[in-house]
Order: sequence, then structure tokens, then C-alpha cells
Amino acid sequence: MTNKTKKLAVFASGNGSNAEAIFEYFKHNADIEVSLLLSNKTDAFVIQRAQLHGIPVEVVTRDQFYHSDKVVALLKRKAIDLVVLAGFLWLLPGSLVKAYGGKIINLHPALLPKFGGKGMFGIHVHQAVLNAGEKETGITIHYVNENYDEGKIILQERCKIERDDKPEDIAKKVQQLEHRYYPKVIADIFRK
Repeated sequence: MTNKTKKLAVFASGNGSNAEAIFEYFKHNADIEVSLLLSNKTDAFVIQRAQLHGIPVEVVTRDQFYHSDKVVALLKRKAIDLVVLAGFLWLLPGSLVKAYGGKIINLHPALLPKFGGKGMFGIHVHQAVLNAGEKETGITIHYVNENYDEGKIILQERCKIERDDKPEDIAKKVQQLEHRYYPKVIADIFRK
């Protein structure tokens, strides 16, 4: 590995299909590597996905995350260049946002600013989109600040909602957009 290799840390709390898409995308990339998976759940399936790819894993408690410098120190020690949230459900503490300002991105499964904020993740978002009678939905990739889903938007991609779509149908369409665009946006950030 050269000194020019850019290092990613992926934060995830659950199944990890987006994390897996990122692991696969950068698996053979000489310039960008996934150097860390950080999770807040010891039983998250994403941990198994990371281990299969040989990616180091750290699990943090709520107390460590919010009341210590453990995470910032870990990121600095591993020389992380970009933090990528992939289904990480905790709001980031101000100290982390300050230390990595402009170097943290998130993927939201709707077209922000609609359907964002606390509790708006996964199937909850898709149900809210359906309940609102929207004709389209999509993904928003954005920089992270200290509030849920309010950072500067990097990219939005859309898909149509059909009349007979259920939340699970919308989830599948949105997930296809996530897997297609999130790794590419990460690569593009490093090209700038």
C-alpha cells in the first residue's frame, strides 16, 4: 500500500447491504481502501460481511460513542480520510462532526428534505413516502452535520412509485439506487 491510498471508515448498525456494496466496489482498488467498519451493535450482520472481506471491525457502546474520544482517536490512528455512514442509526456527536467536518457522508433512502429526521430510516421512510401519496422517491447522498439529514446534498437519484407498490417494493427500488450510486459518489469525492 502506498502513502497515497485513501482510507474509508464505514459506520453501520444493521444488515449492511450498502456496506457490502462499498466493500465489493473498492476490493481491488489500489487508491482507496475500506480500513474500518464501526458498529454500535455486536450482533449486526454487517460485522460478518466485513470479516469476510478482511476489514477490521470495532464495536462501540453508546457511552464510548458520546462520552469519550475513542472514536475520533481510532479514526485518527487509522488515518481515515472519509467516514461513510451506511445505515448507522445514531446521531453523530459534535466532537466527531467537528474533527471530520466535510469528511463524513450519509445515504438517506428518500429525497431530502422530505422524509428525513430522527426515526426516518428503512421501511419507516418508505411507508411515510407511500402515505404521503408521492409519485416518486429515491436516494439522497449528503454531507453530515450535527443534525439528522440536514447536511449539504451531494447527489439525488429518483425512481417512480407505481400505484400498487408496497413499502417493500419501494425499498427494493431504492436499494438498487443505493448500491449503484453510493460507491461511485465515494470514489468521486476522492477524485476532487
